[in-house]
Amino acid sequence: MSKFLDRLSEFLAHRKGLLPLVGIALILLNLILQFVIPENIVAASNLFFHIGVIVAIFGLMLAWAL
Repeated sequence: MSKFLDRLSEFLAHRKGLLPLVGIALILLNLILQFVIPENIVAASNLFFHIGVIVAIFGLMLAWAL
């Protein structure tokens, strides 16, 4: 587990904007799903929106720390 965290930290240190971009992509995916399949439980609960916001905020905090 320690080696995995070291490799992940090294990977994200060189790509500081990756997690915020993934978060924005998840938010856009949620927006698209709401228009394409409005009765879907995932779109109705805004699951990808909430996960995207959490990933983007975590990515910004991590980029600031690294």
